[in-house]
Amino acid sequence: MNVLYFAWVRERIGVPRENIETSAATVNDLVAELRAREERYAVAFADTSALRVAIDQELTEFDAPLAGAKEVAFFPPMTGG
Repeated sequence: MNVLYFAWVRERIGVPRENIETSAATVNDLVAELRAREERYAVAFADTSALRVAIDQELTEFDAPLAGAKEVAFFPPMTGG
């Protein structure tokens, strides 16, 4: 699965994207796996209320299932301007 990181999430993790193998059933499960990897992931995902997530380029919630997903993207809320 391709995992994409944007804005300050990317800055904290240090990479814009990575291809990972996961057994996660939901986005929350994926976040738990990522947090357990290294401190930089734990810091980036410390407060998921400050994040948004998209599965295959569609906004979703953290309890969404990952079955069949090819891409998950994490990013902060967007503001208008």
